[in-house]
Amino acid sequence: MTDSHSAPRIGGWLLLPLAWLIMTLLTSALVLAMYLSALMNPALREALLNNTQAFTLQWTLSLATSLAMWIYSIWVTWLFCKRSRRLPRHYIIWLLLTVVLAIKTFAFSPVSDNAALRTLLIALLVTSVLVPYFKRSKRVKETFITR
Repeated sequence: MTDSHSAPRIGGWLLLPLAWLIMTLLTSALVLAMYLSALMNPALREALLNNTQAFTLQWTLSLATSLAMWIYSIWVTWLFCKRSRRLPRHYIIWLLLTVVLAIKTFAFSPVSDNAALRTLLIALLVTSVLVPYFKRSKRVKETFITR
C-alpha cells in the first residue's frame, strides 16, 4: 500500500542527473586511487617525499581535494536516493564545484590543454543544463521539495 502524500519515485529525466552524479563519483574514486597508489609504491613514495616541499604540498592538496570531492559526492548521492529536500541546493553546489575543479585542472594541472579543455567544457555544459533544471523543474519540486 502506498501513501498518497509520498514523493514520486526517482525516474524520467531525473535519472540523467543521477547517472552523472554516479559517473563522477566513480571517476573521483579512480582519481583518489591513483593518488593513493603513489603512497603504496615504494619508488613513487620516495620520489614524492624527496621532492621539493612545494611539490609535496601541491600533491597533498590535490589528494585532499579529491578526497573531499569523493566524500561530498557520496553524500549528495545519498541525499538523491533518500529524496531529501536538501538535494536540489547541494546538487547545484556540487555541480558548481565540478566546474571550479575543472577550471583548476585547466589552469594548474600538468595535463594536456585539450584534455583539460574537454573536461572544462563538459562540466560547463552539464552545469548549464542541470542547474536550471533543478531550479525550475516541476518534477524536481515534486520529488525533492514538496511532500
